[in-house]
Amino acid sequence: MLNDLQNEIIQLKEEKNAIILAHNYQTGDIQEIADFMGDSLELCIKASEIEDKDLVVFCGVDFMAETAAILNPDKKILIPDTEAECPMANMLPASEIRKAKERHSDAAVVLYVNTLAEAKAEADILCTSANAVKIVQSLDEDTVLFGPDMNLASYVSNFTDKEIIPIPEGGHCYVHKMFTGEIFFLREKYPDAEILVHPECNPEIQEMADHVLSTGGMVNYVKESPKNTFIIGTEVDMVTRLRRENPDKSIIPALSEAICKTMKLHTLEKIKNSLLNEEFVVRVDEDIADKARSAVERMIEVSKR
Repeated sequence: MLNDLQNEIIQLKEEKNAIILAHNYQTGDIQEIADFMGDSLELCIKASEIEDKDLVVFCGVDFMAETAAILNPDKKILIPDTEAECPMANMLPASEIRKAKERHSDAAVVLYVNTLAEAKAEADILCTSANAVKIVQSLDEDTVLFGPDMNLASYVSNFTDKEIIPIPEGGHCYVHKMFTGEIFFLREKYPDAEILVHPECNPEIQEMADHVLSTGGMVNYVKESPKNTFIIGTEVDMVTRLRRENPDKSIIPALSEAICKTMKLHTLEKIKNSLLNEEFVVRVDEDIADKARSAVERMIEVSKR
């Protein structure tokens, strides 16, 4: 049952002809009032399909809201808290990509969607954790500059013969870096459980898992699996969603402290304020947006094949 504030937001949303998009790492109370939830790929695709709404409230980190703005230049994209930044996205400025392109002039540039707009403008194509292997395999080039997450780059390299060059060296998600070999002891404690981890986790953690999946992949896998117990190695509110959607299954966080602090900056109060005052508007320089849009759209096109 929704609380009074959640109902106020739903009413405001209708009055403003708005849609609320939320990443899987948002808290449960935000998940409950979102019109659409998903991983980065699903949110990109949804953002590209918005036609009949005047406002888009994006409950995620900055690069996600920027992507929605890039794909919807004629719509007002709002983010409830402007401090909701992705530390990993900030690890790869556009200047570093340009330097890498000079060193490897024959390489394709594949950037994780977890990058800022100025970086996306330097990419040939984007990818997410859900489609990274498919995107890389779709390219003609034998050498690929891939950034900013080194663990996703390592994961992709396991499934392709192409040379994957990570940029920058050491790019990572601090949340997924929290997972350690202690996950092995959870397997002993829950012998019937399947371990699902995100490809941003370190390679040794990926090797301990039964499946390496994006958050969207986890949603589908848990829903369709005949198994009843799952250990989830990603941000803890992924567990919140999985438990709500699979009440008859046991969903166990691999690490309860795996919290993305900037994702949690969004609150119901800030979402209400965002709708009420139509703030804060996400703006992307037009030239940068035009360059980045082709890389985003190319990713979506390949993903749908």
